[in-house]
Amino acid sequence: MGKISEFTAQDYEVIARDYADLKEAARKRCADQAELEVIQKAFDFANEAHKGVRRRSGEPYILHPIAVAKIVVSNIGLGYKSIVAALLHDVVEDTAYTVDDLKNLFGEKVATLVDGLTKIKTVLDNEDKAEQKSMQAENFKRILLTLNDDVRVVLIKLADRLHNCRTIEFMPEHKRDKILSETMFVFIPLAHRLGLYGIKSEMEDIWLRYKEPEAFNEITEKINRNISDKDREISDFIAPINDALKAAGFKYEIKKRVKTPYSIWNKMNNKGIPFDQIYDLYAVRIIFDPDKDSKETERDQCYHVFSIITGLYRYKADRVRDWVNYPKNNGYEALHCTLMSNAGFWIEVQIRSTRMNEIAEKGIAAHWAYKKNGFAEDNESEMDKWISKVKDILVNPDVSALELLDMIHNDLIQSDIVVFTPKGEQKSIEKGATALDFAYSIHSQIGGKAIAAKANLKLVPLSYVLKTGDQIEIITAENEKPKREWLQFVKTSRARRAILDQIKSEKQTYIKIGRKMLEKRLENIGRKLTDRTVNFLMEEFDIFDKKPDELYFKVGCGAIIVDGLEDKLQKYYGINRESYFVDSKSNEKQKYILASCCTPILGESVVGFRGPDGTITVHTRTCSNANNLAAKFGDQIVTVKWDNVSNSGSTYLARVSIKGTDRIGMINDITTLTAALNVNIRRVNLGAEEGIFDGFIDLYVHDIKDLENLIGRLKEIEGIETVAKTEL
Repeated sequence: MGKISEFTAQDYEVIARDYADLKEAARKRCADQAELEVIQKAFDFANEAHKGVRRRSGEPYILHPIAVAKIVVSNIGLGYKSIVAALLHDVVEDTAYTVDDLKNLFGEKVATLVDGLTKIKTVLDNEDKAEQKSMQAENFKRILLTLNDDVRVVLIKLADRLHNCRTIEFMPEHKRDKILSETMFVFIPLAHRLGLYGIKSEMEDIWLRYKEPEAFNEITEKINRNISDKDREISDFIAPINDALKAAGFKYEIKKRVKTPYSIWNKMNNKGIPFDQIYDLYAVRIIFDPDKDSKETERDQCYHVFSIITGLYRYKADRVRDWVNYPKNNGYEALHCTLMSNAGFWIEVQIRSTRMNEIAEKGIAAHWAYKKNGFAEDNESEMDKWISKVKDILVNPDVSALELLDMIHNDLIQSDIVVFTPKGEQKSIEKGATALDFAYSIHSQIGGKAIAAKANLKLVPLSYVLKTGDQIEIITAENEKPKREWLQFVKTSRARRAILDQIKSEKQTYIKIGRKMLEKRLENIGRKLTDRTVNFLMEEFDIFDKKPDELYFKVGCGAIIVDGLEDKLQKYYGINRESYFVDSKSNEKQKYILASCCTPILGESVVGFRGPDGTITVHTRTCSNANNLAAKFGDQIVTVKWDNVSNSGSTYLARVSIKGTDRIGMINDITTLTAALNVNIRRVNLGAEEGIFDGFIDLYVHDIKDLENLIGRLKEIEGIETVAKTEL
């Protein structure tokens, strides 16, 4: 509930204007005047219920449900009941009205949608510190449960989250961290899976704007500069395509598109390349109306457009993406290719029919609308299968909310390949999956009895990694049982879960094996298996129920690989030291633990997390572990700032990664510079291969300014292209 104050004439003017915009957009989705009248009734009801209430931004609260309803109708394309539910979505939570009140006024379906949204919000906003379970995980479980009941609840929730992201600047810092991390971990992958690319992209850019503001501003500036330089050249590129498509009799439109700041930033980071090497910065989208009288199918007409444009320009064969013949799991269909313009730069061209474009823009809502009308039956099946898989996981009593969060998160972010059964049936499976994963995807009994496989009629082991287009046959034996070694190469959560379930009869044996393995590993570094060490390992390996036997079992059966464990423990014992911070709420100076994963440096932007024992660990705000913690345990965030006085004179370990073109004297130039700056180097790992110079330096600095100065000076050395602080 927000602040209460009288509305001004200007407030009422803004409300009327925003609602008028919503009403205009809703007309296109309403079948008749009666549906529009229900929307009017819902607005009047919500407006009265939220009267005098303001958001943190100071604006009238009713503007939020209006904005959510706008996203629901304009960005997702849902109908009047969803618009009504969006307008009413906070009424039960924030006022004295009940679900029964809404049922009497607006019918059972609207009341059910609002009830689902209320239950999600109740869990999400619960910050009971006495509870050590993850509120975010419980929230996500609730979201997925509603996904099975009515997908519209999830879609409205995504609209709600998008608008909250748009107004995140008015949130306090700890709330902002929680919302952004949760958005990246859960809602962005979910939007992607449901085909809502516009919503996904906007949330990604907002995340980047607040998590990496310098990178966001720099990339945005470069994009704007590039667009002004290249706009004329892109228009020149499009002109011959226009002429050729008109000559061929196509009805179409052509749109220009530029990569989003987040997608550019993500590519730069993942591939370690500068902005200048982003070659698919621009895209052109061709959207055509299929000729219903043509002998060519919609799909054939797509390929016809492809043949026309590739007759005009040279294309990169390895950059053709055929999602017309093999649609993505979320139903996305299009034909992508990358063409060389006459001006000498690559431009991606996306070819879609109007139906394909509607599905690409509106996602699952459009997909199911077309399905009802007799379209896209085959393409939709993959989405249906995914929802069915989610349902199977949800009904498993052995899966905790946190385990569910991780399992579905991993499933959401994975990319897929297409393989075939011996009968030619097409199946999508996670990229990197093995033949054994494929066996379990058919049925757990087939997976449990598998002994080998055939890929394209050739005998292969169960660990064989599948490739797109493979035809796979599973060979089974009646007396075969799952083996613990299988856990070391299966990729999918379904297979891993099934194997663990099938070997549970031998659990006590594996517990003993796992404990002995850990004790032996600890002996190697002169340590014992203490409670402190066990707690660290359970946190490190995501043992959510905090039972040591579960840790021992997973180590013993091979679900957790202990290779490299000594390094983890050495880092834990050696780097995890205390430093002084000031609690923003109490303004008291306290000792906190520095996280060993990201090793914060004095002056860096940091965030603290309160553990079950009350210990507060401090991470950098961009630390991947910190983002995961914020997504799962947002109620445990502690806003802290460095105590510069107490920490002055301390040194901090940092890792700097370096990449560039090799030349004689490169290493000497680097070491000379570090010596001149009086930087104490702990470790150097630099090398060159085929003309590419790559590696890292571990060194001690006094604060972030020291490090930034060093990075700036390193970038000035001839041949060095990228320098960045990275996690140890």
